[in-house]
Amino acid sequence: MLATLSPKARRNISRIIPFGIIWLVSGLVFLIVEKGAVGDSGHQPSTAIDIDLKIFIFSSLAITGVGLLVGTIEVVYLNNVFAKKSLTKKIVYKLLLYTLMLFVITLITFPIAASLELNTSILDERVWEKLYSYLTSFTHLSTDIQLAVALAVSLFYAEISENIGHGILINFFTGKYHTPKEEKRIFMFLDMKSSTTIAEKLGHIKYFELLREYYSNLSEAIINYSGEIYQYVGDEIVVSWKYKAGTDNNNCIKCFFAMKEDLEKRADWYREKFGLLPTFKAGFHFGNVTTGEIGAIKKEIIFTGDVLNTTARIQGLCNSYKVELLISADLLKNMDLDPEFQVRPLGQSELRGRKENIELYTILR
Repeated sequence: MLATLSPKARRNISRIIPFGIIWLVSGLVFLIVEKGAVGDSGHQPSTAIDIDLKIFIFSSLAITGVGLLVGTIEVVYLNNVFAKKSLTKKIVYKLLLYTLMLFVITLITFPIAASLELNTSILDERVWEKLYSYLTSFTHLSTDIQLAVALAVSLFYAEISENIGHGILINFFTGKYHTPKEEKRIFMFLDMKSSTTIAEKLGHIKYFELLREYYSNLSEAIINYSGEIYQYVGDEIVVSWKYKAGTDNNNCIKCFFAMKEDLEKRADWYREKFGLLPTFKAGFHFGNVTTGEIGAIKKEIIFTGDVLNTTARIQGLCNSYKVELLISADLLKNMDLDPEFQVRPLGQSELRGRKENIELYTILR
């Protein structure tokens, strides 16, 4: 089923699931601690609900469901709404919204759990008396602390994931690249045209604002076509695909043209705000790289291999050939391009630092 979903949907699901796990684990931890504190003393607060198997299953499903709901709201909606807010404002606004949401959820789930415990209808007066007693009790405060911890941990996860990349965070947790691995990958080095002239015209602050919007606009196409942002280097983006992900559906090539379309859709906005529409050129190549964790003070997952230098050199020849896209013959031979694409050969080219010449092509749509 997952295979039939779009890359964006699969990415969102993989980002939402950890929220459910975080909330479930935190709920189980608090339950164990609370059970250990009360023990068999019989001093269970009257406002608390006795846990049996049926209520335990319901509670586990409910807390996981709340976590998944928080994750969905965070990933699909709030992340975009507060994207340009400072970290402090993000946290304050989100806490207020989630506090209100969790209070409403409590008003829904507690009566259900109470009716299960009392083996009665949810409309029974005893259920609502128990709810009132709960809302005015220490048990409610304890639950609020539990929910606050789960919320804080999940929001912390969200911010870390957003800053270093969800895929990278998962790889760090799983230790996938703790030991270096060899992989076959496709790279696209994408560089803004005339960036130095643009920076001089706009000034540093305005140019930075342009870069932020430019990167934001390009990211949607990268997600939709299964790409991974490897690095931002000034005005250059390095995008990477695992070999199969990049060649399936011609994803790497379609990504380039989708990025162009996304910028052109906002052409009027860019010209009104910055007086220009940024454009770019890109080089494509593929090959084997070694992937692994590196660094002492600051760890990163990096790629090493000749393919990166070669791709950068290919992109650097775009101006010489007066084209926006250059692709190596090696990569092109592994693609099955749709009829919508026109391939034009550009001949052999010598790349600095490389002994053998490389055959290059450009692709038009």
